[in-house]
Amino acid sequence: MPLVPALIKQLYPLPVYNYRVEIDGIDIACAEVSGLAIQYEPITYKHGLSWKEGAEYMPGQKQPVRITLRRGLTKSRRELYDWVQSIQQNKVEKRNLVVHLCDEAGVPVISWKVNQAIPLKLDAPRFNAESNEVAIESMELMAETIFTEFHG
Repeated sequence: MPLVPALIKQLYPLPVYNYRVEIDGIDIACAEVSGLAIQYEPITYKHGLSWKEGAEYMPGQKQPVRITLRRGLTKSRRELYDWVQSIQQNKVEKRNLVVHLCDEAGVPVISWKVNQAIPLKLDAPRFNAESNEVAIESMELMAETIFTEFHG
């Protein structure tokens, strides 16, 4: 049975280069996003027969989400810098982040929704006089939860 275009569109993996990042509804152009992971701390349970049967393992406490955003540094876009600068002792503005993986028409197919993110670190670009690379800043965030939403 030949594959029809609609079936091919559903079965083939999506390319990772077509994505959009939003922080509280504002589009942020990013060169790279990493760390969209759901992770649990493992618990080791040893009972009376564990010397014979081995230990049992189960998921424990959910770990916070740690995300890294990398983007080209420009003169006019300073949202990430302003966010980090707004931090005061015991006060931080928590923001929601959404990463949309889009199809060839730019329509979101899968979205990762990250809630209550706080900035932990903002790195300036790496400077090298022998290079002509674009200046890239990176920001590390920590968030409480992450949800994946499948569209369509």
